[in-house]
Amino acid sequence: MEDMKKFNFPEKRSLKLKTVMGYDKHRIAPLGMAVSDMAVAGFEYLFDKQFLNKEDIDAVVVVTASPDYFLPPTGAVIHGRLALRHETVCVDITQGCCGYVMGLIEAFSLLNQPDIDKVAVVTGDVLSHKVSERDRNSYPLVGDAASISIVEKCANNKHIYCNVMMDGTRSSALKIPAGGFREPSTAQTAIMEDTGDGNFRSLDNLVMDGSAVFNFVMEDVPPMIERLLKRSGISKDTIDYYLFHQPNRFMLQKLAEAMDIPFEKMPSNVVEKYGNSSGTTIPAAVALNLSETITHASYKVCFSGFGVGLTWGAILMEVGPMRFCETMEMREEGVSFR
Repeated sequence: MEDMKKFNFPEKRSLKLKTVMGYDKHRIAPLGMAVSDMAVAGFEYLFDKQFLNKEDIDAVVVVTASPDYFLPPTGAVIHGRLALRHETVCVDITQGCCGYVMGLIEAFSLLNQPDIDKVAVVTGDVLSHKVSERDRNSYPLVGDAASISIVEKCANNKHIYCNVMMDGTRSSALKIPAGGFREPSTAQTAIMEDTGDGNFRSLDNLVMDGSAVFNFVMEDVPPMIERLLKRSGISKDTIDYYLFHQPNRFMLQKLAEAMDIPFEKMPSNVVEKYGNSSGTTIPAAVALNLSETITHASYKVCFSGFGVGLTWGAILMEVGPMRFCETMEMREEGVSFR
């Protein structure tokens, strides 16, 4: 409700949009909090609880569209703050909504190396400060979050099926026009302007062509999943959960309908509790929906991410039992876990 006061839009229509899109709360990082801050807090918790030994980390894959700096890479910042071994490989991937899928695929590739047994995949974004607070299409949905997934070699020989696709000709559908080397941020790029539909944003803010993104998801994601299922020989009905990136509830439900998948198999409840945190919505969906069972059970899942790039991809694999699956909430007064 507080966000709605910032929009040049009738409150009644905003409430209707809230119901359709499924947003309620979102987590916004304070100014100055970076992806490395969230990642380091998470790692330190894992070390303290002895879920993870620092010396056992052979590689760190960081996936973010909001790095701490242009240089050095965020992986190097995390490596230094944690005092990881010099032998620990760090890889940074600039990616958003499909980032968790791409991060896992990179981790699987690293695990093929003989000297790498355990990889930490970090996804995270603090994009809320790049979204105009007066943009009712994006600001109510955006959320800041990070995740840490530990991927390691094991004795079983179960197959993992993956694919990633890209169409750069549609890259302008999700874009922050200014702030990079192509168009550096200036006083001019910070000027807020009416976009013509009651929204106000500057060139420093994220702009999304909502119709183009929706059509992309509906047209390109279902056939990509179908091709992956066919290649794997896995029946659609035998998948326990479709844990997809969550831009909003409306899009997820329409996608489930298009793929003829029951809503309960494709959770859409992350965005209403935490907001759209880009690729981190996928591990957030695991923690929110499966944390009570996945530590002693396994599930056949389909991960899928789609968005900025435009990029879309999926992974079919068995997940679990996990040693831990927990959610951590960072607040100004401290950190809490559940």
